[in-house]
Amino acid sequence: MKRVVQFVRLTLATSFGFGFSPFAPGTAGTLPAVLVYILIAQIPDARVQVWLIALSLAASSVLTVALGPWAERYWARKDPRHYVIDEVAGYFLVVLFFRVENVWLTAVWAFLAARFFDIVKPPPARQLEALPEGWGMLLDDLAASIYAVVFLHIGVRLVPVLFGM
Repeated sequence: MKRVVQFVRLTLATSFGFGFSPFAPGTAGTLPAVLVYILIAQIPDARVQVWLIALSLAASSVLTVALGPWAERYWARKDPRHYVIDEVAGYFLVVLFFRVENVWLTAVWAFLAARFFDIVKPPPARQLEALPEGWGMLLDDLAASIYAVVFLHIGVRLVPVLFGM
């Protein structure tokens, strides 16, 4: 039973193993969230889409905070590089608040913006990393995602052609 629990924790914490990528594990770990978003976006009812994206954000946020202390013990470091469920939460926040009619453009732009701002970590994202355990892991990504949402909304108004408009 202990091995099963360990396997489930690793699977969730690493976004189904994508976080074990030797190159850019946070970026690779975001890819399952992109796939989930694309699947959700196929549902014809926009209200159902919003609820499912919000549910995905809530679930990945709860998992980030809940598994954070375990991850830090398991990998013996603060915010370990293979722990990428927080990037999943960040992506879902972006697509919750920024979507254009073209699902693929939404998926790609949200991915690029979420990853960029998570890597750059403008204030207060970098400072939020200092919060204990899973909270710092989660809140720095969510703060970076707010920057991504604002950036994308400005971008769609300044250069609408890039967003299929």
